[in-house]
Amino acid sequence: MDLMEIKQTALAGTLESSDIQIMLSKGTDGIKITLDSAVEKQFGDQIRDLITKTLQALDITAANVKAVDKGALDCVIKARTIAAAQRALGTTDQPAWEVF
Repeated sequence: MDLMEIKQTALAGTLESSDIQIMLSKGTDGIKITLDSAVEKQFGDQIRDLITKTLQALDITAANVKAVDKGALDCVIKARTIAAAQRALGTTDQPAWEVF
């Protein structure tokens, strides 16, 4: 698979408890993540790592990510990242089941 380029800014998730809102936009220099989370000290590195690995599994190597975490579990973080990525890539009609 070729490296995927983000076509548009996209959003997935909510600001409700136990969720995470992921905004993905075009980047030029790797994957840059801005994280806002009450549990950043305990889980910030893990959240950033999961978002990065999920994007890399989708062959995205350059993106700006703004994540607002409200206590989401890993499975929610991954699902929201995939949804935002597919919206940003314009590939919502092609589910990436292998990434799950």
